[in-house]
Amino acid sequence: MSEPARYEPTLESLRRHPVPDWYHDAKLGIFVHWTMASVPAFAPRDCDILELLRTRYRDLQAFTPYVEWYENALKLPDSPVARYHREHYGARPYAAFREDFERGGIARLDPDGWAEAFRAAGARYVVLVTKHHDGYCLWPSRVPNPRRPGWASPRDCVGELARAVRARGMRFGVYYSGGLDWSFEPRPVRTVVECMASIPGRDYPAYAEAQVRELVERFEPSVLWNDIAWPTDRAALFRLFADYYAAVPEGVVNDRWLTRSWIADALRLRPLGWLADRLVERQVRLGRADLTPPRPPFCDVRTPEYAAFPDARPEKWESVRGMDKSFGYNRASQEEDFLSHAELIRSFADIVSKNGNLLLNVGPRGEDAAIPEPQLRRLRWLGEWLRTNGEAVYGTRPWRRAEATTREGVGVRFTAKGGAVYAILLGTPAGPTLTLDDLTPADGARVELLGRGPLAWKREGGALRVELGAPLVEAPAHALAISSVA
Repeated sequence: MSEPARYEPTLESLRRHPVPDWYHDAKLGIFVHWTMASVPAFAPRDCDILELLRTRYRDLQAFTPYVEWYENALKLPDSPVARYHREHYGARPYAAFREDFERGGIARLDPDGWAEAFRAAGARYVVLVTKHHDGYCLWPSRVPNPRRPGWASPRDCVGELARAVRARGMRFGVYYSGGLDWSFEPRPVRTVVECMASIPGRDYPAYAEAQVRELVERFEPSVLWNDIAWPTDRAALFRLFADYYAAVPEGVVNDRWLTRSWIADALRLRPLGWLADRLVERQVRLGRADLTPPRPPFCDVRTPEYAAFPDARPEKWESVRGMDKSFGYNRASQEEDFLSHAELIRSFADIVSKNGNLLLNVGPRGEDAAIPEPQLRRLRWLGEWLRTNGEAVYGTRPWRRAEATTREGVGVRFTAKGGAVYAILLGTPAGPTLTLDDLTPADGARVELLGRGPLAWKREGGALRVELGAPLVEAPAHALAISSVA
């Protein structure tokens, strides 16, 4: 067996790191946002994040639907969170939720229960938020926070979940908020530019790097998922990546590692920050910007947020989103705020066909660590669909085209694996036949409806005509396996 490749802390060397096969094959991951903010668990649900970005940019963080931003929104006196907090908690500071979180959620955490729900959903990897923007760590870190001593869980939630996930055959990854930490930089932010200008300096870069190195050493995560930006310079970051790949050769790093620069510092100056905000606002109103992170010099995977790329890409990507409008648990969410059964399955098939993975978020409750029923129901939907149709998903790669529409009007997404082509039907055909243009099976090919068995077929003027026989059971999506295509 050959030795794993070694990487130097240079851009040229790091760019030789391949996206590992396990990540290409996995397709479905589970993100877990579980912070102290999941105790009050409130955010406005009027707009999703993309609509808010385009219509209320200057008040983006005051009206954010993301519960995990509760502490920041609380500092903005005109925000819905501030009004909600005054009504329900008076002058209680955000840090006081620590007691509720530790005595309730952390004490009652059932990592095996979580991991079993994720396995049953068909997930192949899990990424846990180990430290979000409030700076509270979900493991008893050996790296002391100089601003808030002891600002960490007394229970090793990270290690326990890692063991439970791996015991069920899934990979385990860690999220770390490298760009924001409100225990170091507490001033509130309203806009994207203010956010980028509030990356902490002074003693924070060394603290953040030490914590990420600790996470790598202790948990050997298969995914290293940073958020917002990274506070060190490029040389230190590249050393971190090289050391990570030495520890975890089949590791994956995401694309949110833009390093600190003079630009971020300049944005703290009011005139420059104001001008930058106006420019960004104009771009988003023209539809030229969304929550796809800017491309860094190096990454393994791109991560559009609450979005998906419209076309198949040669580079690997991962669509990241919650089941409703928030990542953290929002007790205000209603059924209409969540992805429907059809939206969930069809968007998943679309993402997979275009070389993407879906990193679907779960937000447990803060008071008892339970995954709410609306989220569990959607995990069950995925599991049920994948048990029948997983052959068309796991281990596949994009085909020569990603999508089509049958002559009968049913949308289709294509994947390929081992000489077979899979046509995932985004709906249930109404008639007894369906016809796919520009798809010609080879002589002797087998056409099968996954979950039912072989179907009769014939070529028809360069198209594939399939006889469905008995009507299909109504479902968000069905998958055809075509054993060989000419």
